[in-house]
Amino acid sequence: MRNPPTLVLVDGSSYLYRAYHAMPDLRAVPGDSASPATGAIRGMINMMQALRKDIQAEYAVCVFDASGPTFRDELYTEYKATRSPMPDDLRSQIAPIHEVVQLLGWKILAVPGVEADDVIATLAQMASQQGIQVIVSSGDKDLSQLVNEHVTIIDTMNGKRRDVAGVTAEFGVPPTQMVEYQALVGDTVDNVPGVSKVGPKTAAKWLEEHGSLDQLIAKADTIKGVAGQNLRDAIASGQLALSRQLVTMKTDCALGDYIQGLPAFDGITLGEPDATGLAPFYEQYGFKGLARSLGSAAAAPAAKKAAGDSPAGQAGLFDSDDAAATEVAIEAQQRDVVYHTILTEADLDAWLTKLQMAELTALDTETDSLDEMLARIVGISFSVQVGEAAYVPLRHEGLDVPEQLPLDLVLAKLKPWLEDASKKKLGQHVKYDQHVLANHGIRVQGYAHDTMLQSYVLEADRPHNLGSLALRHTGRKGISYEDLCGKGKGQIPFAQVPVDKAAAYSCEDSDQTLDVHRVLWPRIEANAGLAHIYALEMQTSEALFRIERNGVRIDAPELARQSNDLGRRILALEAEAYEIAGQQFNLSSPKQLGEIFFDKLGLPVVKKTATGARSTDEEVLEKLAEDYPLPAKILEHRSLSKLKGTYTDKLAQMALPSDGRVHTHYAQAVAVTGRLSSNDPNLQNIPVRTAEGRRIREAFVAPEGKLIASADYSQIELRIMAHLSGDEALLNAFRDGLDVHRATAAEVFGVAVDQVSSEQRRYAKVINFGLIYGMSSFGLAKNLGIETKAAAAYIDKYFQRYPGVKRYMDQTVELAHTQGYVETVFGRRLVLPEINGGNGPRKKAAERAAINAPMQGTAADLIKKAMVAVQAKLDAEKPDVLVIMQVHDELVFELPATEQDWVRSEIPAIMAGVADLAVPLLAEIGFGPNWEKAH
Repeated sequence: MRNPPTLVLVDGSSYLYRAYHAMPDLRAVPGDSASPATGAIRGMINMMQALRKDIQAEYAVCVFDASGPTFRDELYTEYKATRSPMPDDLRSQIAPIHEVVQLLGWKILAVPGVEADDVIATLAQMASQQGIQVIVSSGDKDLSQLVNEHVTIIDTMNGKRRDVAGVTAEFGVPPTQMVEYQALVGDTVDNVPGVSKVGPKTAAKWLEEHGSLDQLIAKADTIKGVAGQNLRDAIASGQLALSRQLVTMKTDCALGDYIQGLPAFDGITLGEPDATGLAPFYEQYGFKGLARSLGSAAAAPAAKKAAGDSPAGQAGLFDSDDAAATEVAIEAQQRDVVYHTILTEADLDAWLTKLQMAELTALDTETDSLDEMLARIVGISFSVQVGEAAYVPLRHEGLDVPEQLPLDLVLAKLKPWLEDASKKKLGQHVKYDQHVLANHGIRVQGYAHDTMLQSYVLEADRPHNLGSLALRHTGRKGISYEDLCGKGKGQIPFAQVPVDKAAAYSCEDSDQTLDVHRVLWPRIEANAGLAHIYALEMQTSEALFRIERNGVRIDAPELARQSNDLGRRILALEAEAYEIAGQQFNLSSPKQLGEIFFDKLGLPVVKKTATGARSTDEEVLEKLAEDYPLPAKILEHRSLSKLKGTYTDKLAQMALPSDGRVHTHYAQAVAVTGRLSSNDPNLQNIPVRTAEGRRIREAFVAPEGKLIASADYSQIELRIMAHLSGDEALLNAFRDGLDVHRATAAEVFGVAVDQVSSEQRRYAKVINFGLIYGMSSFGLAKNLGIETKAAAAYIDKYFQRYPGVKRYMDQTVELAHTQGYVETVFGRRLVLPEINGGNGPRKKAAERAAINAPMQGTAADLIKKAMVAVQAKLDAEKPDVLVIMQVHDELVFELPATEQDWVRSEIPAIMAGVADLAVPLLAEIGFGPNWEKAH
């Protein structure tokens, strides 16, 4: 059984106030009071980095209060009236705080009309209902009402942990009674009245004696003294009821427009820090130590996400304009609809006739699981014209369920139509429905359209879930899953939903899918470039379905050995650390580390925390590790512990017991550049920079008698840069088959190619890749360990030798400002919403994205074209050769050993031939018994 994933919810509004008050008055230019304030920014960075180190989580969101009033202000005009206005110095730091939190890899949310606490409460409940472990990071005691067996609150400033027992011990009532407790006590900070003169002890005592607030109210006449009279006055005036409303957090905030895929959490995975974005940010605000701590990260863009692939590139804050648009859509007039429930064979046959005659049919499956490899059908719906649909219930349960048609009968009748490629079909995220039907032995053919992919092609930076699409494009607001199945512990499986309600829900999905298609498809059809990209995405969806279905075999004993080896090494490191320190201690305790480092061993204090304590964060450890053995041991211990906990312990648990293979899920409609993402497992993030990390790939194995092959595009983004820029020197280097880094070094350093030293080639490689990712002279200097002036001189000389590259960069930024987007070689549109409307740092980030996104996007298009072309060739000639993974610019295969020569000859040629660029494409291939050996 898999360990449950973890969601971290950060109370960003609480964090930024605490960061502001904890830090000194820092300025971008030290000593210059007129320069921008930076203390809260720096404090926020420190807190987010510390949290990330302390907690390993698959999902993460940092939630801020949006500007403007909330529903509580309508309930009570004096709500928070006693609060002091936000200091101007803090207000000026909010935008850069939002920016840097995103650059650090966190999804951020600010939802108009509600408070950050309400958003946190909604996400916490949604996650806990799915068995996801939730950690809320906040110092706000009000959030204690959310605590349950799945939700824990931590306060990183004082180390306090509020689980069920902790809340009960601290307040004298369990979390389930915290709303009642808060209603009685009130809140002077938020100006919630409560009951006059009733403090924490009295409130807890009353609730313990009477069991609940309602019981207390019923017995109010028996409460003696002044407190009893005040209670009765608060009841009579409505003050207590108002207080209860004010302190109760909403758990049903509409978040579908802000997070893709809810109730699944794939849209809020914790991303890697964007080193190439952080470097100029840190430089702008004077954080020299943080900039140094980026180290080599900025020089290895191939291992990082593109600006457009990061959370910062995918989503910004959600302001009042978005809310207004949503309100208008909600108020749009609803259409009259006719929905049918099919309960007889005659009705089914009649609808089968409609399906056979229809030009296009929208279909939607209702299932018993979100896991596409395990989900089974509960019901299925169809729509052939907007406003009409039919639902076939198949596996509903309960006393009042009408007699349903047998599952086998219905699927047998539908199978010929479903598997007929000439019968055109439409869906929303069709790959999921393909898997569901494949679980029942049906190989669906004829999917012509997918509204999720239509939206992705047209507006990659917007949400693509059906509810958002219907609201945005047709003005229709549908039934939510929570409306249908309930919330919390009372939520029921779909099979237990009454058939009439299930029919309305599922029919609406098919109907709205068809309605949205009628709006989006003409827009795509009218643009040749977008139509080409959409066709590619549809073909890619089919190829990904095949890859996901194939899966890759996992060697569980090998992973167990690796975990064992890592465990031994981790224990050995602990023993070595104890020996150096002369005592045992908690390697994860900053307090104990500080005592040993600075008091016992006399190590130099590199920096201090916001509270004045001697810091032992990773930046300090890395600095001290240059000269002292103990910090080096601790860094290695942390690295190996993360590797073990994240990969070697968990990977085997992700394999299906039925076949011993992991079937990762590829998400198409996430990264704005067109890059794919994957989860369960996340193949993109398997570490390859260390021997221990690379060893993980040894557990991805071929069955006996077969091999793994890895085919990878060589220097694909540099080749695309040569094509896009048209720079003759760069084009000639690739056309002549030169080592492009050596050729660049020869140009920059003014020496013959055969005279280039290894150090010069290394410098040139950093410059080649760094400029693609928008690296500044500051970033290059830090990366190479040279002076900024020297780095700037190298960049100047590079542009002198490659003027076409400079010209391309300048023209692309200018074009992006003019039209608000850039395009890939093949017509994929990459929208840059902040290229003209963002603040200084965001605008600069958008300009960097404008340069990089066409290369990232074109590379994404190329690997998708390769996937499609390779799969077609395999289907035609070698069906026993399977594509089992796609990672970055790489395709991974499983093949019979007898097919090695054919694969070696054909696959690189197919990949190199999918596009005719100004420079030749090159794909290299390797073979082995496992993924690592194939490299």
